[in-house]
Amino acid sequence: MRKEFLILAFALMGATLTAGLLLPIILWSMVLTGPLLLLGFYDFFQTKHSIRRNFPLFGRWRYWLELIRPEINQYFIESNLDGAPFSREQRSIVYQRAKDELDSVPFGMQHDMYETGYEWINHSLSPKHIEASHLRVKIGGPDCSQPYDSSLLNISAMSFGSISKNAVLALNGAAKDGNFAHNTGEGGISPYHMEPGGDLIWQIGTGYFGCRKESGEFCEKTFQQKSIHPQVKMIEIKLSQGAKPGHGGLLPADKVSKEISETRGVPMGKDVISPPAHNVFSTPVEMMNFVAHLRELSNGKPVGLKLCIGNPQEFFAICKAMEKTGITPDFISVDGGEGGTGAAPMEFTNYMGSPGIYSLMLVQNALTGFSVRDRIRILTSGRVIHGFDIVKLIALGADVIYSARAMMMALGCIQALRCNTNHCPTGVATQNPFLVAGLVIKDKRIRVERYHRKTVEMVAHMLGAMGLTGTEELCPEHIFRRISLVEISNYAKLYDFLEDGILLQKPLPKQYARAVQEASAESFRPVTRL
Repeated sequence: MRKEFLILAFALMGATLTAGLLLPIILWSMVLTGPLLLLGFYDFFQTKHSIRRNFPLFGRWRYWLELIRPEINQYFIESNLDGAPFSREQRSIVYQRAKDELDSVPFGMQHDMYETGYEWINHSLSPKHIEASHLRVKIGGPDCSQPYDSSLLNISAMSFGSISKNAVLALNGAAKDGNFAHNTGEGGISPYHMEPGGDLIWQIGTGYFGCRKESGEFCEKTFQQKSIHPQVKMIEIKLSQGAKPGHGGLLPADKVSKEISETRGVPMGKDVISPPAHNVFSTPVEMMNFVAHLRELSNGKPVGLKLCIGNPQEFFAICKAMEKTGITPDFISVDGGEGGTGAAPMEFTNYMGSPGIYSLMLVQNALTGFSVRDRIRILTSGRVIHGFDIVKLIALGADVIYSARAMMMALGCIQALRCNTNHCPTGVATQNPFLVAGLVIKDKRIRVERYHRKTVEMVAHMLGAMGLTGTEELCPEHIFRRISLVEISNYAKLYDFLEDGILLQKPLPKQYARAVQEASAESFRPVTRL
C-alpha cells in the first residue's frame, strides 16, 4: 500500500501539472488535490501511527470515526471480531498506558457491581507502600545453578514468522529497557531476538526449530551452543498451546523466506511441518529425563514445560514421573483453552482445551498434592490485560504472568483479525515488507515498555491498598465473586485447594481419586486402558 501510494501520488501530480500546462483552468484542481497530497505525504513519513503510514490519507478514516463518535468505531471493530477478544475498556487501558495518555475514568466505575460474575478485591484501612521494582520472582529449583530473577509480567510466546521482524525488534527492545523477559515462541531464536539484547525465554517445540538436525530430530550440539548464550535466561519445552492443543502446524514452502529458513534450521522450497507430539520422549519419565538433560546442556539454566491441560490423568502422570525420578522442571507454563494464535482450526480454538482458571488450579493442586510445589514456579497466561488480572491469577496459584495480546496491542495491533492472511494493516503479524515498514521500532519499543511498567506499577498500588507487602501474601480468599443478586463468595470457597502431600496419601481426595489412580509414570495413557 505504501509503494502504491507513492506511485499514485506522483502520477496524480504529474498528470495534474501536464494538464495545467495545456488547460490553465485545470491548475485550479491543485487547490483541491494539493492539500490532500501534502496530508498524504505527511502520513506516509510520520512514525507514530502504523495505520496512517501504511494507508496514507485513507487510514485517517479510522481516527475520524473515533473523533466523531467512539461508539461508531467500536461497532465496526466488534462486528468484525465475532465476540471481541478484548472489551473496549480493556483495549483502552492498553492504548492509553502505551501512549502515556490519561488512563483515569470519570463518573465512577464502569461495571454493574450487582451483575452475576462481577469480581473484586477488598481494600485495607492499613494500606502499605510497595515499590514496583521489588515485585520480582526467582525461577529455579534445587537443580538449577543459574536461576532467573523474573518480572511479574513478561511477553508470551510469539514466533518470528508469525509476527514481523519489526515487531520482534520492538518487543525485545522493550524487554531490554523494562527488564522483563521475551518468549521466542517455537519458531527459534532469530537475529531480531538477539539484536536489542533483551532477556529471552527460548521455547523448544515439537519441530525443534533452531536446534534440529536435517532429519528434523533434536540436535544436542546446536541446542547447547545457543542455550549457553547469556541472553537466553530460561528454556521452555512446549507440549501444547491453548489455541490448538494436540494439533501440529504447517508452514507452506512459499512462506519460508531465507531468514526464516536460517532461524528455524529448515530448507527453503519445502513445507515445514510441526508434528503434534515430541519425538525425543514418549513417556512421562522420558520427559523428566529430557528436562534434566536440557538443564545440563544449558549449564544449569531453568528448564520448564508449557502445556494446556487436557486429560487431568496425564498431568498426574507427569507428577508421578517427578516423584519416581526425583527430577522436577523449574517452572510450568499453563495456557488456557482461550489462548490466542494467528491461525488455528475453529473447532480447536473454540472447543479444545480446558479454560485457564481451571487449568491453573489443577496444576496448583497437583503440584501441591505431590509435595513439589515449592520446587516449581507456575507461569500462566490467558487474556491478561490489567493489574486486577495479574492479582487474580497470582492469588489462584500463579507466580509469574505471560501476556501476548496486550503486548501486541501496545505495538499497535487493532485486532483486525488478519493475522493468518499476511495482510495485518499495522505491520505486526505480517511478512509483507511494505506493511512491516509501517511499524516504527523506536516508537513501539517505548510504548510496550511503558505499558509493562505502568501495569506492574498498578499491581504494586493494588497490593498496597489491600494492606499486603508482596504477591506472596495473595491467596484465593482475596478474590470475591458475585454468585447471584444475594450471594457472594470467594475463590477459596468456590474451589477446593489441596494440602501439601495429600495426593501421596490414602484415601485420595474424591474429586481427584480416579485420575490419580489411572496415572502412570511410564505412560500418558490411563493404566486401566493399557
